[in-house]
Amino acid sequence: MKILIRNLDRETTEQELQTAFEVHGKVQSCDIVKEKSNGLSKGFGFVEMPKPGDAKVAVKNLNDSMLGANKIRVKYAESKADTQTN
Repeated sequence: MKILIRNLDRETTEQELQTAFEVHGKVQSCDIVKEKSNGLSKGFGFVEMPKPGDAKVAVKNLNDSMLGANKIRVKYAESKADTQTN
């Protein structure tokens, strides 16, 4: 299950993000979105967790929690198919 994390501190690393989510279960992947021009964080990222139950607990427990210097917002990521209209 793919999870969107917003309002990340620009200094937060993928390892720190992964560690925060691993408390709640196995993390399949972890990516912080970065600027192409300079490689700096855009302030959001994605974590993928294979077990929906673990993802649900992580979203519930980590939303509005502090990570680094910022209070992060955590929710389920919408798939591209969910956002496309015909």
